[in-house]
Amino acid sequence: MNPARFSLHHHLLRSLPYLLFVLSLTLPPLLTAQTTQDTPAKDQEETSSPPASAPTRPNILFIMTDQQRWDCVGANGNTLIQTPAMDRLAARGANFTRAFVASPVCVPSRVSFFTGRYAHSHRNRVNYTPLDPSEVLMQARLKAAGYRTASIGKLHYYPATKEEARRTGFDHVELHDGVKATDLWSDYVKWLRAEHPDTPTNYRALAKDIAPGKNPYRAALPTELTDTAWTGARARDYLKKLTRPDKDTTTGKGGAASAAAPAAPFFLYVSFWKPHSPYEIAPPYDSMYDNVTIPLPETFTEADLPSLPLPLQKLATRGKGGLQVLDPERLEWVYRSYYGAISHVDHEIGLLLDVLEASGQADNTLIVFTSDHGDQLWEHGIVGKNCFFESSIRVPFMLSLPGRVAPGQHREEMIPAVDLLPTVLDFAGLPVPPEVQGRSFAPLIDNTGRPYIPHDAVYCENIIPEVITNGSLDLPFEKGRGVDGIRHPDAKMVRTGRWKYCYYPDGYAELYDLQADPDETTNLAGLPQHHETEDTLRTRLLNWLINSQETDQIAPRWLLP
Repeated sequence: MNPARFSLHHHLLRSLPYLLFVLSLTLPPLLTAQTTQDTPAKDQEETSSPPASAPTRPNILFIMTDQQRWDCVGANGNTLIQTPAMDRLAARGANFTRAFVASPVCVPSRVSFFTGRYAHSHRNRVNYTPLDPSEVLMQARLKAAGYRTASIGKLHYYPATKEEARRTGFDHVELHDGVKATDLWSDYVKWLRAEHPDTPTNYRALAKDIAPGKNPYRAALPTELTDTAWTGARARDYLKKLTRPDKDTTTGKGGAASAAAPAAPFFLYVSFWKPHSPYEIAPPYDSMYDNVTIPLPETFTEADLPSLPLPLQKLATRGKGGLQVLDPERLEWVYRSYYGAISHVDHEIGLLLDVLEASGQADNTLIVFTSDHGDQLWEHGIVGKNCFFESSIRVPFMLSLPGRVAPGQHREEMIPAVDLLPTVLDFAGLPVPPEVQGRSFAPLIDNTGRPYIPHDAVYCENIIPEVITNGSLDLPFEKGRGVDGIRHPDAKMVRTGRWKYCYYPDGYAELYDLQADPDETTNLAGLPQHHETEDTLRTRLLNWLINSQETDQIAPRWLLP
């Protein structure tokens, strides 16, 4: 049998109880298609008709930023950054200050959020690789249950097309992945060139008239033409459509709305490119932090490299010029621009929340806010992410639903990203399929009457050569030897309340005592007094790798309903 066909057949079998449940909710009528127009692109899309129980299910608004550190939110203790909308979301429900991604790189992390599965299972291990067609994402599960599904902004799927996005379950797609290689499919780029043809073709370009002593990262584009503003505007426009009852969205047959056929609930995913680098930032956000002194990491030099295991040394020195060292003045402008980008995104989120409030749908809308990973910002000499330091794997994470989630909850339980999907399904009254590896934390924040056992550890994994072997950062991978002689294509991490252990093939490791060393500056791996701790954590990694895939590796007929 064809391996791909077998994989899909196996997936369908193991998902049979879930599919039968969904069919029982949506028959009759079975999901029907209706024709609407995409804005701004004029193409056709499929929209789900509502199941009979739609009014009891919440709408879902999922907001994601890209590369935002957990500590760059006012509500998380940062007194310098201005994030009133994010703080508003934190106050609206539960704010988790110890939430961790499953992979510290865009695509694997996003797929884990949307499948509830780790990268070693969903196998979307690196950026710009196709998603396994047998994987079922959040939007498909919600669409099957009668939700209207839409995505605005960055998806980061491959291929980066609307067709691929719709294949995964989105009815409506307005796409912008934010890099030149994907601009051919970007609705933002099409809009910018059609409506503002005189603007620079490079929307990341810097201004040419920057005065000495001012932000060297000021953008050439005005704020209203940036991709951040475009994502916010398009999200607001489509949210108005989703929350406005009319004949196109309240019935599956184009007839008049009625009490017997209320609008189906919606799932709207809004994904901003920023604060991901590069650091171009438009006024007034370019100068918002001019007079703010932001604490900077200690300068990391070539002399400090031996403090990192060899795989991370390769990561830190992957550019053509080796280790990237910025002078403190330039680095401060990087931080000011990064903060400014977050404040700009925050402004757009605030406007989106205002639209939701004005629609009258806010009290029946589950809102999730998070980021796909953090940013080292030159800590430990590393630019970007792709490592297991807290700045890369720990992200802001907030969830709210009036009447179900009490406002003002400040939660310190460890939450892994794979727990989001089962939690969303839980709040939507849908079953969690057996292949999902996370578990719902709804009992923790909602009065469900069900017990909740907090995680005593979270796990993360990463393929470092994914970023070492692209474009100008070329270090070829050789089978059997890895990258530049360092065989570390697959690194794993376990983090408990006190310890963090990172395992790399060929004997490299990191061990940090997070209580005594929260900045992770002293690697204790290999020290005789910590051998027992290392052995225990290494065994936990092995058990996790085996147990996380338990339902993938048994006959579907053995699964209890």
